[in-house]
Amino acid sequence: MKILAFSDLHLVAPLAADLVAASVKADLVIGAGDFCNMRQGLPRAMEMLAGIAAPMVVVPGNAESIEELRGCALPSMTVLHGQAALVEGLRIFGLGGGIPETPFGDWSFDLSDEAAARVLAQAEEVDILVTHSPPTGAGDTTSAGLSIGSDSIRAVIERVQPRLALFGHVHDCWGYRGEIGKTHCANLGPTPNWFEVAL
Repeated sequence: MKILAFSDLHLVAPLAADLVAASVKADLVIGAGDFCNMRQGLPRAMEMLAGIAAPMVVVPGNAESIEELRGCALPSMTVLHGQAALVEGLRIFGLGGGIPETPFGDWSFDLSDEAAARVLAQAEEVDILVTHSPPTGAGDTTSAGLSIGSDSIRAVIERVQPRLALFGHVHDCWGYRGEIGKTHCANLGPTPNWFEVAL
């Protein structure tokens, strides 16, 4: 199966057009959050992605809440936040939001690491883990050299060992690839990222 994945679109129309064009070769499209900016413009972001014909799995970023994403989601989208779904033969678990809490203020949709750990305890037998935030120590370093990833996300990757762990959020690490045990981890960014998964 060919998977196209991205994160942090932030309403950039040319990047959305590139994703739509690339999606004709995809069996599944994954969006790891931050479709809009500071809780503004989510319907427009969904319009930009409406040309994607493949099934999509999305999680909210910290720039949109789960309620907002569910309210604006396209018919082709499976919206996940703290739950799993079987999509195109793959078991996918998703959790959105900024984890741990960001310093951005009231507009940011965030969870504490403790709250995230309670939700992630439900994850079992996962093929693909989709989160907005990165795990600690993998694609989570800011330009100032700070590691701002999530301990709870790293712990669930170590415990469950999904085939893929896909995330975004830390713009300075877009394009990161690495491994946690047997899991291939990727900080996606808003350009087309391709993965192949055998069913």
